Amino acid sequence: MRVLVTGAAGFIGRALCPVLAAHGHEVLPLERHVTGDLSAFSGWSNLLAAADAIVHLAAIAHRHGVDDARLRAVNVDVAVALGRAAAAAGTRLIFMSSVKVHGEETPAGAFRETSAFAPVDAYGRAKAEAEDALRSIGGLKLTLIRPPLVYGPRVRANFLSLMRAVARGWPLPFASLANRRSLVFAGNLADAVARCLETPQAIGRAFLVSDGRALSTPELCRALGDALGMPARLFALPPRWLELAAPLRKLTRSLEVDDRSIRDALAWEPPYSLQQALHVTADWFHVGR
Repeated sequence: MRVLVTGAAGFIGRALCPVLAAHGHEVLPLERHVTGDLSAFSGWSNLLAAADAIVHLAAIAHRHGVDDARLRAVNVDVAVALGRAAAAAGTRLIFMSSVKVHGEETPAGAFRETSAFAPVDAYGRAKAEAEDALRSIGGLKLTLIRPPLVYGPRVRANFLSLMRAVARGWPLPFASLANRRSLVFAGNLADAVARCLETPQAIGRAFLVSDGRALSTPELCRALGDALGMPARLFALPPRWLELAAPLRKLTRSLEVDDRSIRDALAWEPPYSLQQALHVTADWFHVGR
């Protein structure tokens, strides 16, 4: 299968392209020098003539210096233009969405694909709007994937900050937390994308995907410590004190997904265990940054 990948040079794209190639697919990475500004690109029909499927990863994930209009132009308008071209060409489309379409936390239970949309930030709202618009395109062979936090080599933002803190032996005040957060290793997410491409039953479906059992923040810190060779130094502060610091709330609250749909419908299992995935990430952290 010839697979066009947007965002091929990004964090998820760099994990996905080798996996697709290993599955025997011809990968057509879409480079910025071909498209220029994606929001102004109009050559989708020509590109799709050479592809059997397209995985759309390109998006603006972080708001720094980006206004709402720009974020919507890239995250919504580009997806819609691509979806219309894919429908006209009969090309399969895998759209990388986000669990953020459902919200930022799960106080009780876990998100499922049928959970209501309740995005709370501009990124989540754009992904939800893009999903709605793509589903309305007649004849589009669409699969939606909604990952939670993705980690692996070249990870950035909060996960990298937590790795640094554990690796440096900093005392972390999370020992009393009993939250539950789902994660997905970039290699596992890439494998799920490949399974969706190769399975006709994935067409017309949305899937949440994760590594498996959700972890509490203390469990994640200890697992990171084992992988990094530096035991996590945890002490307890009352959760209500930690809640006072806005940057810590993603570490104190729960965001759990139930990914039974992709496991049952596509007979998919993540190829990497949590321990394997964290060791791969830790190896990169030590020598590959």
